[in-house]
Parts: sequence; structure tokens; C-alpha cells
Amino acid sequence: MNTPPPMELVLITGMSGSGKSVALNALEDAGFYCVDNLPPELLEAFIALEQGHRAHKVAIAMDVRSADSLPGLPQRLALIRNRPDRPVHLTTLFLDASTDTLMRRYSETRRMHPLSLKSSADQRRALADAIDHERELLAELREQALVMDTSLIRPAQLRSQVKDALGTSHATLTLVFESFAFKRGIPLDADFVFDVRMLPNPHYETELKPLTGRDAPVAAFLAAQEEVGLMLGQIRDFLVQWLPRMVRDHRSYVTVAIGCTGGQHRSVYIAEQLAAHFADEWATRIRHREANGWTARPA
Repeated sequence: MNTPPPMELVLITGMSGSGKSVALNALEDAGFYCVDNLPPELLEAFIALEQGHRAHKVAIAMDVRSADSLPGLPQRLALIRNRPDRPVHLTTLFLDASTDTLMRRYSETRRMHPLSLKSSADQRRALADAIDHERELLAELREQALVMDTSLIRPAQLRSQVKDALGTSHATLTLVFESFAFKRGIPLDADFVFDVRMLPNPHYETELKPLTGRDAPVAAFLAAQEEVGLMLGQIRDFLVQWLPRMVRDHRSYVTVAIGCTGGQHRSVYIAEQLAAHFADEWATRIRHREANGWTARPA
């Protein structure tokens, strides 16, 4: 009798209003059997049921609607990962957004936050308090997950990013290199942030201004600058030193954010160079936030 392949299980969690429904729909389109708002107490039984049905791709959304059961969820997930008799490849995807973004989305939809006090006279203050409380309840789950900041992206972009980001979910460690513009804020999903605004800026070179750090003329300009090589080497050395220790601490995802003024030239180039350097050892992905694009590199 042939042994069935391990189940691919994606747990989608995160802040209310951050786009979990969009992510779940994206996975359903990708062939996953999807369940929304499954109580954590039913997780093990549900997985056993679906394994009996030979389900191979399952996605489950859990969030603060099950607030009373959330404290025990990380331990349940650890047990699921470590059961040799019922192998499961588990990926936890945490969707986040800034508090201002979440409050604006709730204002636009006029929906009530799951933790809001309906009797509160100051609804805006009640919503802010509910969001803060939700962050506290989900903090442990966030630490163990692949985090996506949805503050500045549209639903169509989120659907694409969810599908692409799960392409390396079975690797020991997935490195995400993300370029961004400081003028639009630091990404919430960043584990490390490096500021490269002090490097020579191709923006002031007329022929380079409309290009990006992925274009050969910009790459050649930056590669010729001594400061760029020095910065690149120091960031590489830092990651080489500490990534193995993060693996030993059971980290599955590390997001390295590289920021410059416009998120177009220097940060893009540095992110591309770092991803190319580490691709032979780790599964790597590149996100250029201002360009709204993801690129996968094989492990």
C-alpha cells in the first residue's frame, strides 16, 4: 500500500481587517481545501479527518474570534509538526497592518471589531483599544509565522503574494529580502532593517533616474561605489553570523528589509545582491515593496 504524501497545511492568522479572507480565497483558487474560523480545539481532529480523506492541501483561518482558545494554539501547532505517524508540512501565515490602516478599513466597512465593546460611547477609542488587545493576544503566534504587512498593498497584490510566498514553505529557513522606501514607512513584517540612504544615489544621475536597481546600468553604477561594497559586505557578514543561530532557535522565516529614500535604486540593488548571495544555502525570496513584486529563488 502506497504511503500518502504529507498534508500541506497552511494556517492563516493575523489582525482582524488585515486581509485573511482575501488570503484564504487565494489559496482556495490554488487548490486548497479551505476552512474559516475553525476553533483551535478542533484542529487535531480536523486534520485527522482530512488525512483520512487523503486531503493533500488544506488551509485554515484562525484568529481572535477564538480568543479564549488562542493561548494553547502554539502548543497544538508544535504537536502537529512533531507527529511522525501523521506527517504534516505546516506553514503559519500571519497578516498584519498598521493600526491606522486597520482603523481606516473598519471605518470604511462600518463593521464591528470582534473585541470591541458595543456599549462604548467613544467608538474610535474602543476600536483602538481592541486592536491593541488583539496584538497582545496574537503576539506569540506572530513570532512563529511568516509575516506579511498588508498596509500598503491592494487585494489583488495580496492574492498574488500569498500564492508566491508559500512556494518555499517546506524549507528549513526562508529568507525574505524586502526593499522599501522610508518615506512610506518601515515594513511591519521586518525582522531586520538596514538603512542604505547614505550610499551614492543613482536618482541624481539623469540617465539612471527612471531605472531601478534591477537594471544593469544602475547595478553597474552602484557596484563601482566603494561604500556600496562595504555596506553589502557588512550586511552579509551579519546575516552569515546570526542566521544559523536563528535556525537553532526554530525560526522558519526571516525578513530582511533594506530601505532607501524612494525604494527604487539602492535598496532594490542591495536586496537583489543579498538574495543572490544566500540563494545557494537558504530558500530566498525577494520583495520590492514599491514595485509591488515578488521573485522566488529556488533553495
